[in-house]
Amino acid sequence: MQYRRDIAGLRAVAVLPVVLFHFGISAIPGGFSGVDIFFVISGYLISGSLLDDLERGQFSIVNFYWRRARRILPALVFVMLLTCIAALFILLPSDLREFGLSIIAASTFWSNVFFWKTSSYFSIDAALRPLLHTWSLSVEEQYYIFAPILMFLIYRYIGKRWLTTLLPIILCSFVMAVMATSLAPTAGFYLLPTRIWELMLGALLML
Repeated sequence: MQYRRDIAGLRAVAVLPVVLFHFGISAIPGGFSGVDIFFVISGYLISGSLLDDLERGQFSIVNFYWRRARRILPALVFVMLLTCIAALFILLPSDLREFGLSIIAASTFWSNVFFWKTSSYFSIDAALRPLLHTWSLSVEEQYYIFAPILMFLIYRYIGKRWLTTLLPIILCSFVMAVMATSLAPTAGFYLLPTRIWELMLGALLML
């Protein structure tokens, strides 16, 4: 899939309110919602890449995961190393154990589940969890486990009927997300089942 200037610009627009939110600047209400835009964009881009491979007859699960690893792991490892060094000087000994667990969670793309169980994204002590932002990366990587397989099966056996296949999943996830806002807001914020509608909406826009 070719580079898209409009999508790159949309990413830049989405990242600004998120950065301001993390610095405690409330100039843009609901700044954290920029993450929702990122999920839609991610679903759009990945689906475009997978569709290109399918139509060229070059689809390969191994190659897909290899490309993801080359793109994600160097930056993730670099961030975790810098964070580890900073944590030794900044965090209290009592906080280092939880930080160590968050390192394991982030490196295995499980940090959204870890932080769901240990911290609210909006809690006062969220600043003491320097890898909290990796929760969204974990959601994306969990989605990428089955997304290429699902797209391959639809393309191969159902014949590009993307709307009738994906729309029920999107609607179910959206309903779960709405219900979670009052029943289990932390789970609704962090977990894949209530976020998958955003990723698949991006996929549907692409397909």
